[in-house]
Amino acid sequence: MTATDGTVHVRYLVDDVRAAIEFYTEHLGFVPGETVFPPAFADVRRGNLRLLLSGPDSSAGRPMPDGRKPGPGGWNRIHLLVDDIDAEVTRLRSAGVEFRSDVVTGPGGKQIVLDDPAGNPIELFQPAAG
Repeated sequence: MTATDGTVHVRYLVDDVRAAIEFYTEHLGFVPGETVFPPAFADVRRGNLRLLLSGPDSSAGRPMPDGRKPGPGGWNRIHLLVDDIDAEVTRLRSAGVEFRSDVVTGPGGKQIVLDDPAGNPIELFQPAAG
């Protein structure tokens, strides 16, 4: 294993790297990373999260030995903390962002799931007061 600087790295497969960069930087507070090779790959950062955006031409998009082809979507997701989930939902909906659900309230707080342009889920979470 390689020692890290505390950065968490998550890879998302996307259909369009440039659209993904724009979505994460314009809507969710990420900044462009140092590695940008559209249309194959780019990274964006938010705090100690480095989100690797891998397009269909990236090595991560190559078929597996059994023929399965990696693709975007699914239910595993990044989890972003927000201070006011209702305000964030209003802001993002007015920008045309689509959500998979409405806000759900549970014992730990409130959450909602939205999709990036490739269909990868992102959870916004507002912890319960206390």
